[in-house]
Amino acid sequence: MTADVLSLTDRLQDTDLLRTAAFVDGEWVGAEEHFDVRNPATGEVIAVLPSMDASAARSAIERAEAALPAWRARPAIERSRILRRWADLIRDHADDIASILTAEQGKPWAEARGEVLYSSQFLDWFAEEGRRVYGDVVPSHTADARIIVLKQAIGVTAGITPWNLPAAMITRKAAPALAAGCTIVMKPAEQTPLTALALARLAERAGVPSGVLNMLPSDDAPPIGTEFTTNATVRKLSFTGSTEVGKLLMAQASRNVQKLSLELGGNSPFIVFDDAGIDEAVEGIVSTKYRNAGQICTGANRVLVQRGILDDFVEALRQRTQRVTLGNGFDHGVEMGPLIDAGGLEKVERHVADLIDRGGTVVTGGRRSDLGRTFFEPTVITNVGTDTLPWQDEETFGPVAAVTAFDDEDEAIALANSTEYGLVAYVYTHDVGRIFRVSEALETGMVAVNSGRVSNEQAPFGGVKQSGLGREGSRYGIDDWLELKYINLAGLSRR
Repeated sequence: MTADVLSLTDRLQDTDLLRTAAFVDGEWVGAEEHFDVRNPATGEVIAVLPSMDASAARSAIERAEAALPAWRARPAIERSRILRRWADLIRDHADDIASILTAEQGKPWAEARGEVLYSSQFLDWFAEEGRRVYGDVVPSHTADARIIVLKQAIGVTAGITPWNLPAAMITRKAAPALAAGCTIVMKPAEQTPLTALALARLAERAGVPSGVLNMLPSDDAPPIGTEFTTNATVRKLSFTGSTEVGKLLMAQASRNVQKLSLELGGNSPFIVFDDAGIDEAVEGIVSTKYRNAGQICTGANRVLVQRGILDDFVEALRQRTQRVTLGNGFDHGVEMGPLIDAGGLEKVERHVADLIDRGGTVVTGGRRSDLGRTFFEPTVITNVGTDTLPWQDEETFGPVAAVTAFDDEDEAIALANSTEYGLVAYVYTHDVGRIFRVSEALETGMVAVNSGRVSNEQAPFGGVKQSGLGREGSRYGIDDWLELKYINLAGLSRR
């Protein structure tokens, strides 16, 4: 059958995972207002969900506060076992969750399934890290005292997640929160709430207690975000999204001196030196530029190629780009799906028009696909100047590889750093000295060398400058969900 014949429920082995209610305090609840969730590839309405408001967020925060003492007091190994069961259930139902994800987000099914499996890895990782939240005994300044440092769960927390990675971003926040002993209220993106709700259903089955994890779908995000940042009960907010919204949340959070983790925008450079393997670098571009139709925060926004290999590189990239298969994510062999919505399409078209108006040359693509709706052709544009939109700190967030030439290492570094953002940079070279020189000089939180991928649960994910605050994943990722407490234990010399 072709992709548009089967309904979403027809694709699911466990239709109970397709939830159409909010999840609060262990109950599935509704609201007076509702909104549609649509498949971006077909435009069909696949679900109608309650649109939760600030009052609902306040109630969920209260329930999370009530659940906090018992959850925080549980031994870490018990929390660990629950997280592991949740991870196992995600893997057991990976096919179904991938189908839900593809239906509401549009990415190819195989890519969606990979994201689902990736999401389970955060639960595995933090199930262990939660058991290793160690304190210290510090030598004291007096003979009759000891200094003890404890790490304790920060308390009730909140998370706001984006639509581009609707499974991974849920667990990347919920896993360290729950492992640390915190409770959490989450608001998934309005375009992709079904994946989050399916994960919440599996968390419920895994034994996550009522009130510990709460999920609030809504198509009116600002009131919920305001409640998250101004409610004094919420001690920490983790947000992944645009820098503009992140700054607004940061300003609101200052009222209560709320702790923040912000994973914001990027303007990532992809640097190819003349000693790089061209085919290897081209595959890296495909991985970071056309995966999820370029709609990833780590996507390469500016492609910098050393002038001596420019022509060969562009030709190899043109040939590979033309082989990228565009289509409905449920169709076999599709590598790239549609853009998420009309706004995303308009932005990509605006960037392409600007690149052309300022002297850029379209090598391949550059227009809407004949498939219609929000499908856009994988695109390569050369002769890109630094006066264009991708160079003016605006993410294209689409499948457009904008190529600029450079002459030497110093110029590449200067061009790469000429931005207010600093999430990730990609460097292709086989010169070991250059790898260290360039990696250390780049003003980014992450550097991927000879690879188009940087994300995994073992490494600290996050940026510098206006790309955000804090780190997610890795052994460092649990720290933002903990507070340090110093105890001065005196009088030990008395008998």
